[in-house]
Amino acid sequence: MTKRKLEAKDLFKLHSITSPVLAPNGNEAVFIRTQMDEKDNKYYAHIFHLNMDTEEITQWTHKKERVSSPKWSKDGKYIAFLSNREEKNQIYILPSAGGEAKQLTALEKGVSSFLWSPCGKKIWFTAPLKEGKSWTDEPEKDEKKLPEAYVVDKMKYHADGMGLLPVEVYKHIGSIDIDTAEITPFTVGNYQYSLQAVSHDGKKLVISVNREENQDFSFSQPMYLVDIDTKLETEIINEDGYFGGAAFSKDDQYLAFVGIPRTYQNATHSEVYVYEVNSGIRQIITEGFDAPVGDYAAADFQQGASAPDVVWTDDNHLYFQVSTMGDIRLYFASLEGELYPATGEDEHVYGYDVDATGTFALVTVSNPIFPGELFKHILSTGERKVLTKFNKDYLNDVELVEPEAIVFKGAKDWDVHGWLMKPVGYEEGNKYPLIVEIHGGPHAMYGNTFFHELQLLAAEGYGVLYVNPRGSHGYDQNFVDAVRGDYGGGDYEDIMAGLDYVLRENNWIDETKLGVTGGSYGGFMTNWIVGHTNRFKAAVTQRSISNWISFYGVSDIGYYFTPWQIGADMTDINKLWDTSPLKYAANVETPLLILHSENDYRCPIEQGQQLYITLKAMGKETSFVRFPQADHNLSRVGLPNLRLTRLEQITEWFKKYIR
Repeated sequence: MTKRKLEAKDLFKLHSITSPVLAPNGNEAVFIRTQMDEKDNKYYAHIFHLNMDTEEITQWTHKKERVSSPKWSKDGKYIAFLSNREEKNQIYILPSAGGEAKQLTALEKGVSSFLWSPCGKKIWFTAPLKEGKSWTDEPEKDEKKLPEAYVVDKMKYHADGMGLLPVEVYKHIGSIDIDTAEITPFTVGNYQYSLQAVSHDGKKLVISVNREENQDFSFSQPMYLVDIDTKLETEIINEDGYFGGAAFSKDDQYLAFVGIPRTYQNATHSEVYVYEVNSGIRQIITEGFDAPVGDYAAADFQQGASAPDVVWTDDNHLYFQVSTMGDIRLYFASLEGELYPATGEDEHVYGYDVDATGTFALVTVSNPIFPGELFKHILSTGERKVLTKFNKDYLNDVELVEPEAIVFKGAKDWDVHGWLMKPVGYEEGNKYPLIVEIHGGPHAMYGNTFFHELQLLAAEGYGVLYVNPRGSHGYDQNFVDAVRGDYGGGDYEDIMAGLDYVLRENNWIDETKLGVTGGSYGGFMTNWIVGHTNRFKAAVTQRSISNWISFYGVSDIGYYFTPWQIGADMTDINKLWDTSPLKYAANVETPLLILHSENDYRCPIEQGQQLYITLKAMGKETSFVRFPQADHNLSRVGLPNLRLTRLEQITEWFKKYIR
């Protein structure tokens, strides 16, 4: 049977399978399936139940909603989850024996996260609360009010995806009785609390809170062990950096968590820490392992793919994800120093849970020609069995292109890793255009995962080159750090060296028909490329940076990200300007399409505006497309119709100037 070419609208046909969670008995599990609904222009996510013995799968939620964070009670009688069926996320509980889901919370500002108490009678949660209010207060009436001024007195006052941060609103921790719905507050003070873990004996919490008065330049998240009865806090760690994802060992003797110190600012590799509860001794069990813990893959398909940071087994072994050489693998570690991969190469393990005995894992897995399904993976042998087949019909119907992994010499003669895709319908002896794709971050990575946009370009008749230049995660610490202070230097050389390499090795590529595109850091690099070479016939820059001087003041992260990455602030205007693609606008001869979201607070839309007006005034070939109701994450989680429009704009621009 002849397969058809992939289309932009195939996003509506694909199923995203995520968040596997095993029941306490090890014989059941739940997971989430997410789909995009074209008619409603929304994402809907539902809980599915898996019987491990019969492999029977049953859908457990059905409403037009988006559920997340499914968690079993310790006795396995209930599943709790978050749902936006009442607009804001609230906690619901569902009897595992059957029946309707019951709404447990009705908090005015919704619930951020939750964890079961081991007693099974209450749930701990984190939720926003306005100063002077309690969770049991009547919601404020939605009356028409006069507009109010927003008074800014700190630097962290807005955020991408949220806009202006609510004034005098703080995240607090409380608990709710599942029978009476009675809420008991736990934390006090005007601080942002985060609930990390609950001990198995139900006597201790792990929380994170930064109580510094001025947090504009504070990037620490101190973590504390808290006695529930006395509220006595014991400091676990208080260093600059991110520390979270804590989990108690089954015997409550140890606490594992993931930490990212600021040794190399935001380019620092993440590590797994273990804290001994009784002694307070702390160790880094991945120390000396030169790859980051966690999932750093750049992609556009999986929805709500959140995996636990660490999972313990009964015998105090640990499992966690590691990003390495384009793979995201599940790794095993012991407290005695053992460390090795538990899953194979050439794939993306984007979700997992491990049974208490360490016999098997449930894993959700993708690769470049496989959108992802749920598998049972035997940890001792690597034997694997597929448990879901939601995307089977799609894979039988659509032709996908498997990329070829490449390694070439970049700047400083360093090895650089990437992939090359041939166009759909490739025939030996013919010439084809090529698109170079550049990921964001810059500390993310392209990986062995399904990427709809890349497959779409191949279906449109293009070869696709995507590489991990210096700055990309998944490689050694020196490589990840090498981009800082050198934007437009070695990273640019790496990308162009990759292009030169595939042109030398592949005579099917038409070097007169090249295109380039990327978003965020990839947008910056696209802007930089067209200002420094005329090799490309067309370019599309997305959610980009064009001017580091204005970025410093307008981005939600600009005032610290700029010195971290560029090595300069507003006291060194010359360095900021020299690294700004806008400075080189007069050199641009490549037709440039500028895509930007109206509500992008990470790379605000003025970055695109400046570039567009400057190029237009110079008589350059350019166009500017603005996306309403969209932020920095349009390509991944934006409104479905706008995601389609974005893809259409990209493909039409390349068709116009290359094809």
